[in-house]
Amino acid sequence: MIDKIKEHIAEVEAFNAETADQIEAFRIKYLGKKGILNGFFAEFKSVPNEQKKDFGQAVNALKQAAEAKVTSLKEVLESKQEEKGVYGDLSRPAEPIEIGARHPISIVKNQIIEIFSNVGFNVSEGPEIEDDWHNFTALNLPEYHPARDMQDTFFIQTDPDILLRTHTSSVQVRYMEENKPPIRTISPGRVFRNEAISARSHCIFHQVEGLYIDKDVSFADLKQTLLYFTKQLFGKSKIRLRPSYFPFTEPSAEVDIYWGLETETDYRITKGTGWLEIMGCGMVDPNVLRNCNIDPTEYSGFAFGMGIERIAMLLYQIGDIRMFYENDVRFLEQFKSSI
Repeated sequence: MIDKIKEHIAEVEAFNAETADQIEAFRIKYLGKKGILNGFFAEFKSVPNEQKKDFGQAVNALKQAAEAKVTSLKEVLESKQEEKGVYGDLSRPAEPIEIGARHPISIVKNQIIEIFSNVGFNVSEGPEIEDDWHNFTALNLPEYHPARDMQDTFFIQTDPDILLRTHTSSVQVRYMEENKPPIRTISPGRVFRNEAISARSHCIFHQVEGLYIDKDVSFADLKQTLLYFTKQLFGKSKIRLRPSYFPFTEPSAEVDIYWGLETETDYRITKGTGWLEIMGCGMVDPNVLRNCNIDPTEYSGFAFGMGIERIAMLLYQIGDIRMFYENDVRFLEQFKSSI
């Protein structure tokens, strides 16, 4: 009888199941009311007294083995079910992945960088928290210069020497201090001015400023570079340069492109003239070169700068600059197909 119980113990230890029904059938076979264990317990009274101890120990060993087997098989089955619940049916077709979208400011910035990279301009970056020298003084804006009033500045902790940069020209100053001509670089980045927020202006915006310094650089070089840029970005081949004033360039000019008067929108955005202002530019003032340890008698150069938001508003016909900063998904989803 004991040998028969040991055979059942070996059978229990070797048993395996894949489904809950198989486990339940095994439990009933050994642990049910009419199961094998109850049959052995019923035979206990007919076992000779000298064998009762060994018989009882064998039956208990069979019971413990059967209970342990049922418990372990259930745990394995439950773990498989949990894994399937986490990952789902791996044989099913995958869910379509939503296509993300770049922000329109990033799209336009990358387009501008690519255009100027094709003609040899590299990209330079600098800190958004600047000092007075790099943001103003080195750019021919000494203390109390009246042109400083043109830029409403955010100062840091009431320290007049530390501020949030008002233009990325400060990056150009740093680049000139660290590199010798020839220099050909563009400086995209975020800038800050203490201005009232409206449909046409914001206290935070983005600029791309360019700088080219070498021997015998002329205003004609500047014009041809900007003409190439406007053809590539806007598809417009007609520009004009109007005299203007910037402290760090001399002579200075505003750049207009001929947008045309083909639609009602063209009349509205150009105020009926067909011309649109897109950036400022000019020849680098000799004082700026001198401040950056570049000999103005040997080198000359030009600089230009444009607001990325303004360019994006023109390209995508966006009427309110605030839309760029509100993170409205309905607005941003319109740029899913853009690069």
